[in-house]
Amino acid sequence: MTTATSPASGHSRVLLDALAAHRRAFLQVGLLSFGINLLMLTPTVYMLQVYDRVLTSQNTLTLLVVSLITLALFILMAVAETWRSRLLVQVSNAIETRLGEPVFLACFANSLNAFSGPPGRPLGDLTQLRQFLTGPAVFAFFDAPWTPIYIGVLFMLHPVLGMGALFFAVIQGVLALWSHRRSLVSTSAANNAQQAETILLQSANSNAEVIESMGMSVGLRRHWGARRQARQATQDAQHVETQGFGSLSKFTRQAQQSLILGLGALLVIDGQLTAGAMIAANVLMTRALSPIDLLVGSWRQAIGARESFVRLRTLLDAHPPRPTLADFPPPRGRIRLEDIHATAAGRDTPILEHLDLQLEPGTVTVVLGPSGSGKSTLARVLLGIWPCSQGRILLDGIPLEEHDRDTLGPSLGYLPQDIELLDGSVADNIARFNKPDPDKVIAAAQACGLHEAILKLPRGYDTPVGAGGRLLSGGMCQRIALARAVYGKPCLLVLDEPNANLDEAGEIALGRLVRARRDEGATVFVISHRPAILSTADRVIVLQAGRIRLDGPPADVLPALRTPPAAASLPPHTSPFPA
Repeated sequence: MTTATSPASGHSRVLLDALAAHRRAFLQVGLLSFGINLLMLTPTVYMLQVYDRVLTSQNTLTLLVVSLITLALFILMAVAETWRSRLLVQVSNAIETRLGEPVFLACFANSLNAFSGPPGRPLGDLTQLRQFLTGPAVFAFFDAPWTPIYIGVLFMLHPVLGMGALFFAVIQGVLALWSHRRSLVSTSAANNAQQAETILLQSANSNAEVIESMGMSVGLRRHWGARRQARQATQDAQHVETQGFGSLSKFTRQAQQSLILGLGALLVIDGQLTAGAMIAANVLMTRALSPIDLLVGSWRQAIGARESFVRLRTLLDAHPPRPTLADFPPPRGRIRLEDIHATAAGRDTPILEHLDLQLEPGTVTVVLGPSGSGKSTLARVLLGIWPCSQGRILLDGIPLEEHDRDTLGPSLGYLPQDIELLDGSVADNIARFNKPDPDKVIAAAQACGLHEAILKLPRGYDTPVGAGGRLLSGGMCQRIALARAVYGKPCLLVLDEPNANLDEAGEIALGRLVRARRDEGATVFVISHRPAILSTADRVIVLQAGRIRLDGPPADVLPALRTPPAAASLPPHTSPFPA
């Protein structure tokens, strides 16, 4: 038994491979950081020369030469810092370009699962990761190894200065670790509260008409107010905590600058240190602890980038890039389902179970059944887009998962029960957002009886439909979605409640369309509660509790369906496959 959609095994390593592809660039950044930090010793050496040589010798030529050399080194350091920043920007852009399409496709694959999160989050995570790679925290990571080197130089100036620097380095390190552990909890709580409020607002915006018409805004405001207060409380706690760590870090930094200067002055008074070494030690101490201080201030960004990295890795591991599949001949539309079981995440009982079915080209199959019987799930299983299913789905004898979806897509037509058009023109939506073929677009519209209505729109086929089709009526949206489903004359046409929003003229056009597609050899699968479509049916299937209760020609099934269950003598459903 195979699954219609199988989870990825192991790690796809798409994200790690994208980072590893730029090892050379990161090595160059490391080398540049080495040079920059080495050049950071320039002010220290310059002060030593000025205070201990120039002022004592009062030689202006020495001052001029030392100053010119120092200026040249500063220019070199500025060039190195600019080069390092540009390298990181190029790396971040290359990573976003490389991961953009896999993340974009994984978003759609993840949306097939009922447990998927906000649709835009993965792309936002990719942006956050990119911004982190060009932020100060990365520079602190490359500069941190130089902290012990700077402290070693302080030990060379005087052991007492080195011990003082080591003491404050330990204090800053402990503070950074403490900040990290505390920030993990507060940041996670704030993000979860923000996400809960965002999901509620998105749901409210998409159902604004229902909320307004039935006076649901009062209760909704109460729910939103509770989530808003929870979000504010967590964000306030996070802000107070962040500010507290920032203030403590600032106090530690100011204290170490003053105390090291005072300690150096004491050594000068005692004759153990020169004035130049005292000033240089203060500058060097500030530089030694700067990476640690920068890491403390960047914890929030670093934690956010880490969470984004984990979410992206999980997403890409679960939905790796599709492999290149065999290129089969154009399908004819013969569909065979073998022992199909379908369920949903968090549901104990199956939606479909032990379901066997075969659909032949040139036939119209109409599926009836009460709500919750599994009709819409069966439609999704037929197309291979229901994630939690087991069994075999064969298209012209070939397992559906062996087909390349991009190549197979034009051969499939699907009209879902919930219609939402994409933000674009009428022609864009009918042409499935490929480059519109005017002849095919018009043919699809005419097949649905929609051509004249489209020509009456302000800009005809170029009229924008708005996000979700909000600029058009419900009936117009459904007929445009129907034209999208039949665009290019696919061999398999799956229609879920295609006449739900149609008027009488629309139903007549739908009946003509279904007959025409059947006469052209397509396999047509229709789910409907309205009787008008039954006149086109070659076969009627009645689902009940996820199983096929009745199956056969309309002349046999419909009379049995009208007979009370106690009086009906129905033969059990048998497998449609020949022995």
